Amino acid sequence: MLIKSFQEIQNSEAAVKAKTWTSFRFLTQKDNMGFSFHETWIHPNTETHIHYKHHLEAVYCIEGEGEVELIEDRRKITIKPGILYALDQHDEHILRAFNHALRLLCVFNPPLQGNETHGPDGAYAPSTP
Repeated sequence: MLIKSFQEIQNSEAAVKAKTWTSFRFLTQKDNMGFSFHETWIHPNTETHIHYKHHLEAVYCIEGEGEVELIEDRRKITIKPGILYALDQHDEHILRAFNHALRLLCVFNPPLQGNETHGPDGAYAPSTP
């Protein structure tokens, strides 16, 4: 059984920081679960271009308000506590946080190695075995 606490992750290499977000990577590829699990904080009043070409992601909002804007048709989806969205078609999108940080619980398949940040195209590099 794996047991991990936020306290042990928050100041470790499993806390990955970027300009518009911080991701606390609880489970990664090395945990051999077949997926990775993160708590991600999207910083207030920011937007992040995302296009996971090599991963599928499910996201559940537990705090804050924002929106996802799909690039393909400019449709906007409100994100608030209790909303789950799944990027099941490698959907290219803009994620926006409004006045407060968005706290999101995220699951990736295939699992992330743990140190990834978005490339210029909004994607993470493919996971390697």
